[in-house]
Amino acid sequence: MTDDPTAPAALLRAPRADRLAAARAAAGQADRRFGITTPGRPLETLPALAALLPGGALSTGAAYSVLGSVALATALLAGPSAAGEWCGVVGVPGFGAEAAAAMGVDLDRTVLVPDPGPELVAVVSSLVGALAVVLVGPPGPVGDAEAGRLAVRLRQRGTALVVCGRWPRSEAELSLTDGDWHGLGAGHGHLSGRLATVTVHARRTARPRQARLWLPDREGRVLAVREAARDLPVRPAATLTRSAAG
Repeated sequence: MTDDPTAPAALLRAPRADRLAAARAAAGQADRRFGITTPGRPLETLPALAALLPGGALSTGAAYSVLGSVALATALLAGPSAAGEWCGVVGVPGFGAEAAAAMGVDLDRTVLVPDPGPELVAVVSSLVGALAVVLVGPPGPVGDAEAGRLAVRLRQRGTALVVCGRWPRSEAELSLTDGDWHGLGAGHGHLSGRLATVTVHARRTARPRQARLWLPDREGRVLAVREAARDLPVRPAATLTRSAAG
């Protein structure tokens, strides 16, 4: 992490070994500069998502799963980043810097590791404690023991983990459905925004929450439609067990 605005682009172009070394060096720099964060503290969260999350905010020391939408995962990163937190993006295909910046992500305070290779969990572990939030691409198979060790590190060092895909012991699982892009007419026009339904299943709550959001609106922001977030019917116990296990 650096004050040089070209640093994220330079990190993207560097060889993988250099990117990993740069990420670890940047994490160490942030750790020395800002110290270790306090486990379990709420992070600034975009209001449209805060209304859906358990506790009303993203929290350090916890992991969150996002299914089927890089944009939704990036929106979770946007609140803390816009508030000045250091963040990381590791192995996320389709991560768009321009779209992320429009949501509020400060790229100058973001460590980018586009291709961590087979070392994804090790890279994430090296960033935990130095960064407030780490966004991770589809991790592939992760064993319970490996996920458990990382969960302990998240709690001890005070970092939130956002995973594009299922992750064991997630605090909440977010999904996006019924996406409807606006702005295109009969074969002409420009996309001006997408309305979508976001549903959140919290690990400690049987009743999911759901809301319609602009993700994004015509200016790239994430905003709630005027209607308030609502609770859904309680899921069957079998469904809850499968979700917690996944």
